Amino acid sequence: MQQKAWAAVFEGPHKRFSLKEFDVCSAPEGMAGLRLIASGICGTDVHIKNGKIPVGFPSIIGHEFVGQIEEISPEDSGRSGLTAGDRVISVIACPCGECLLCRQGDDANCVRMGVTNAGDPDVPPHFFGGFAEYNLSPVQNLVKIPAETDAAAAAVFACAGPTAIHAFSLARQAGFVLGEASSAVVQGIGPVGLFALMYLASAGIKNVIALTVRENPAKRALALALGASRVLSYEKDGADAVAQTIQEVSAGLGADLVYEASGNPDAFTQGLGMLRNRGLYLVPGQYSNGRNVEIAPQTITFKALRIIGSSQYSMRDVREYLSFFTKRRGLEAAIRSAASCYAVRQINDAFDDMDAGLTVKCLLVPSPGGGQT
Repeated sequence: MQQKAWAAVFEGPHKRFSLKEFDVCSAPEGMAGLRLIASGICGTDVHIKNGKIPVGFPSIIGHEFVGQIEEISPEDSGRSGLTAGDRVISVIACPCGECLLCRQGDDANCVRMGVTNAGDPDVPPHFFGGFAEYNLSPVQNLVKIPAETDAAAAAVFACAGPTAIHAFSLARQAGFVLGEASSAVVQGIGPVGLFALMYLASAGIKNVIALTVRENPAKRALALALGASRVLSYEKDGADAVAQTIQEVSAGLGADLVYEASGNPDAFTQGLGMLRNRGLYLVPGQYSNGRNVEIAPQTITFKALRIIGSSQYSMRDVREYLSFFTKRRGLEAAIRSAASCYAVRQINDAFDDMDAGLTVKCLLVPSPGGGQT
């Protein structure tokens, strides 16, 4: 009997996902067939659904697929070192390898970047994107998860982790030494912000302040568990307390580093004001065609600020993420507690809960309430 699997199909902005069952086709040469372990719903996917990032449809969106290899050819296995049974992260990005940035080793910012999830789901082999119980990915886009790592826990930050790691790598290239900073501010405590807290705390930064708009005791506790020294909300603590705290921990100078992870356009102008002279602003969070904001450009001039945007990541960032994550197995339980799990066929419920602010991170899993490891 032909094996089948369910997929959630994006039908256009502001529409509910349709649920379709497709035949599982044999993996073509150069590709591997993956059975779902967990597939994250990213803030980018929310922007796509809300029409803020244009994407063709019908399509299977989603780009955080973590799965177990079910089918791979002997030739592909020999070239890649991957075998059936391996657990992997599937990386969406397909850099061209030929443009100026690719030739300079910066393929995360390839100007002709392709993606693995652009196929028509009605055309075999159907399973191109992350929102499905099965996935077909190029073998060269797969990164093996270490045997000792909980794959479902690794799925929580499968995109947020490499995104942050790439931003911090750009900071290092610009001459910023994380270990020499004494204060950092993270704006937003969704997945991107939570991982940034972990990373900054691991670098030995004494004061890592997490900021959020709404007060949420569960998210506050999670941020503290993952490395924040203080968590402040504008709703509970107020803007004056936020400013005062930053001044207190920085001896009145302002933060050495601010990391924008909220996606709120207003956060950008606020972040500029939090920095000390020659402070560094990392901005990976502004990832949609939202509204514009006014800034005071003289702030950048007078404070001689360093501002770095970062939107993508590379295969090496995913490998570094897994290496970083595997060394912090003591945090796996806390990280998994951030995840709300839904079956693929519950995807519309997952998006409803995200819109209502009821979740930190949504994972699509083989069955609700859990997943393989």
